[in-house]
Amino acid sequence: MAESFSEIGKIQAIEQLYRLSAYNPVSGLSYTSSKGGRITTASRMYLEGIDFNLVYFPLKHLGYKCVVGVTGELYAALAAPKLLNVVLGVSAKLDFPQVKDLWMGITVAAKEHGFEAVNLDLQPSNNGLYVSISATGETSLFTDKRRMAAKSKDLICVSGSLGAAYLGLQVLERGAKEFQEKGTQPDMSQYKMLVGSYLRPELDASVVSRLEDVEIYPSYGYFVTRGLSDALKRLSRDSGLGAKVYADKIPFEGNSFQLGKELDMDPVSAAMNGGDDNRLLFVVPILHLEKFRREFQTFDVIGHLAQPEAGTVLVTPEGVEFPVKAQGWQEEETEQ
Repeated sequence: MAESFSEIGKIQAIEQLYRLSAYNPVSGLSYTSSKGGRITTASRMYLEGIDFNLVYFPLKHLGYKCVVGVTGELYAALAAPKLLNVVLGVSAKLDFPQVKDLWMGITVAAKEHGFEAVNLDLQPSNNGLYVSISATGETSLFTDKRRMAAKSKDLICVSGSLGAAYLGLQVLERGAKEFQEKGTQPDMSQYKMLVGSYLRPELDASVVSRLEDVEIYPSYGYFVTRGLSDALKRLSRDSGLGAKVYADKIPFEGNSFQLGKELDMDPVSAAMNGGDDNRLLFVVPILHLEKFRREFQTFDVIGHLAQPEAGTVLVTPEGVEFPVKAQGWQEEETEQ
């Protein structure tokens, strides 16, 4: 009997497909430029009905968010943005002013993050709007050579609250359902920050240059868009080390626990398994702890690397360790 995707798991399925080719799996494509710097590319496809709902997603915000979604992958590789390529699949239900709004959001974000050129193509779509977007950036030779191998006890740091975007999405979905059933516009002002985390995530455009200025070179970087668990799994796989994250160190948006009670949802679970947080995760040498805390006050230290036998675990305030699980990963793949 043929295996299903649910039995294989996304990560294992990708690795099996790679084994059928002459290529090896990578996290983002990168290569060395003629000048010695490292070129990194990142791409994403955003599909209406799967990645966004136009009932409550303003098109300007959508365009902005799509750019952030690929730019964060460049920053995780310590790469400065250079080129942006955009393909919009436009259905008949969208008129030109709406497409202009989407494009304005894209160009505002592109300018904010310093892209030197942006390429646009338009294609017809029979199944709603889609946005295919790819970004290219360059890590300087100086920075690339100073990234040291990760060691046990090195720090795992994230650039802001986790789980907020997923909780914000639940607020929007609840509001859309209420509007459909009652015809009244729900009041979401109480959860403005959570909703904003989902609709228009912010990303510090100066993070790479600031790291270079203070001479801190993370050994690993990830852009957290599929939940913290997924990023930790990738970190353990790539480094060959274990990872310990402490539940009481994970940063949350102010109203996360209040909303969690309303929705009967654990904010810690939202942080670990929710998506669209658009946060950076860096592994910083423990020797740079004080300097990093001083220079990057928006980051939180949430854990550290460990010996491989420690596994990838979430530690409760009581000291109980739970193995980290993530969608798309088979349990046995990352057993240490």
